[in-house]
Amino acid sequence: MKLLGKYVDKGMQGNVTLMPEESEDMWHAYNLIAKGDSVRSTTIRKVQNETATGSSTSSRVRTTLTIAVESIDFDTQACVLRLKGRNIEENQYVKMGAYHTLDLELNRKFELRKPEWDTIALERIEMACDPTQSADVAAVVMQEGLAHVCLITASMTLVRSKIEVSIPRKRKGSVQQHEKGLAKFYEQVMQSILRHVNFDVVKCVLIASPGFVRDQFYDYMFQQAVKMDYKLLLDNKSKFMLVHASSGFKHSLREILQDPAVLAKMSDTKAAGEVKALEQFYMMLQCEPAKAFYGKKHVLQASESQAIETLLISDNLFRCQDVGLRKEYVNLVESVRDAGGEVKIFSSMHISGEQLAQLTGIAALLRFPMPELEDSDDDDDEDGAAGGADSDSD
Repeated sequence: MKLLGKYVDKGMQGNVTLMPEESEDMWHAYNLIAKGDSVRSTTIRKVQNETATGSSTSSRVRTTLTIAVESIDFDTQACVLRLKGRNIEENQYVKMGAYHTLDLELNRKFELRKPEWDTIALERIEMACDPTQSADVAAVVMQEGLAHVCLITASMTLVRSKIEVSIPRKRKGSVQQHEKGLAKFYEQVMQSILRHVNFDVVKCVLIASPGFVRDQFYDYMFQQAVKMDYKLLLDNKSKFMLVHASSGFKHSLREILQDPAVLAKMSDTKAAGEVKALEQFYMMLQCEPAKAFYGKKHVLQASESQAIETLLISDNLFRCQDVGLRKEYVNLVESVRDAGGEVKIFSSMHISGEQLAQLTGIAALLRFPMPELEDSDDDDDEDGAAGGADSDSD
């Protein structure tokens, strides 16, 4: 994301001008823009023109509109953010108060104004505009005939390619067809890696599978790399890491990212930090349940006692339409930091974020046990107490 302009006054009012440059930037924009904000950007509008003879013609014109946002729709496949709202500034083609949809796209700048900028929104801009926080881990999760090529960024897990190839079974006395099918499958996976993995940015490529599929594929890939002189693969051979996975489906990423060897390899990435924090939470929940809680009610109570060492919170909670509720979560984050605690904001589009969502989207590891929270009654469905959590999100 490119920051083209920023003005926020002491009263936390103002505007920023941004230009999304890659798909992840659209995710950041989705998290930044809320109902009630105003967004200014160029758009195409259909205009009716009436001639002197009374006949009418229509033409499409490019104009700049400012709308008060009423609804937000994020199309992850097309990588487009659709904002619907009323026009709030004079325009020669669009009446004041008329509804219009603005499509925010890559490489099209937009200006965002908020009634009040809070710390979470300002942090999101800093994170989005920091080029060092791009996708630095790639993963190929595979089994015989099925593979998913994924990029793991700071904010989400992106499936870049799904490869399915029908592989004939081994028959007695003839394995030729089976081997041909496997070679075709491995070739498609290798080409997908070459197409989707930016080795200038990616620090680690995980190849994961049940059985020996990963080893066979790895051997095939580097034999082909030598044969076809694929310098890109040969120069980056040290970045590949073979790990076990229970299947070739995307959900297997969760177990891969919890592997200690994998965590060591990608220890400097945000994705690893989130996975590790969630692992610690589940371990604490089993070993010392009085020091691990989830659900808004218990976490707020723990925060009031300045007991939170690590707060785990989903970015989903900051997208709520209720301004008061968003403020409550922002205040919680600030108070945990003020008390010397650590805050990890999980992305709802990341495997670890999906897991946290099953624990109401908010959890905390405490500095000291608070058994009184365990004993407190909890009638609210939204809230959860320590204990009884199911860590399996598949």
